[in-house]
Amino acid sequence: MRRLGASVLGMEAIVVALMTPVAIMIGKVDPPIAVGVGCGLAVLCIVAAGLLKKPVGYVLGSVVQVLAIASGFMVSTMFFLGVIFGALWVTAILVARRVEGATKR
Repeated sequence: MRRLGASVLGMEAIVVALMTPVAIMIGKVDPPIAVGVGCGLAVLCIVAAGLLKKPVGYVLGSVVQVLAIASGFMVSTMFFLGVIFGALWVTAILVARRVEGATKR
């Protein structure tokens, strides 16, 4: 379950980090705010991926999904990408639980 969740969060970290220049150039967001939100969210993704050994990692990962959707107020495409990553996050958790349940039998 950790591997699948970490994969989703790792890819999401790349996407939200790359959101920073888009927010500055196209969204006309002030650079300090764009860097703070984009890079801060990327760091949260990496921290959450590292904490997936504990239940708090899954809570933080879920919070990251909500924040990724909320970043759509800076770059409107992030509404769509945030929902996609949220769906991948939920799917990763559900599929991993099914696989773990099947391997225990």
